[in-house]
Amino acid sequence: MPRITLFSALGVGLLLAACSAASGSSPSATTGGVRQINVTMTDALRFEPARIRVRNGETVEFVVQNAGKIRHELFLGSEAEQASHEAEMRRMPMTQDERNGIFVEPGKTKTLRHTFGSAGTVIAGCHEVGHYPAGMKLEISVS
Repeated sequence: MPRITLFSALGVGLLLAACSAASGSSPSATTGGVRQINVTMTDALRFEPARIRVRNGETVEFVVQNAGKIRHELFLGSEAEQASHEAEMRRMPMTQDERNGIFVEPGKTKTLRHTFGSAGTVIAGCHEVGHYPAGMKLEISVS
């Protein structure tokens, strides 16, 4: 009887391991307590995915790939911060990365790490001329 219990427990363990491996096909992974989220920038002026959810207090490392032929930006902020950054980029375009934003050249990949400090909505926007008004935004729901 103990041998049957041992084999049953082993079978259940293998089944659970197989199920958890099958569910790992999401565009994000957790490494050392930091969640990685893959984001693709396209010349159709879109971020893929267009919406994500994160937890309040969560640290996320965005792995951002520019799949296009033109430079793109990923800038994190509220709607008001996006509007301010858009106006600033129209006055004097920048190319330097900053705490809440990165520029990604065509065919390149960069990372941006951010800790989400309060519930609400954060926007990731591209403010290369004309991109943000055309809808190049990623909505991040923080709960």
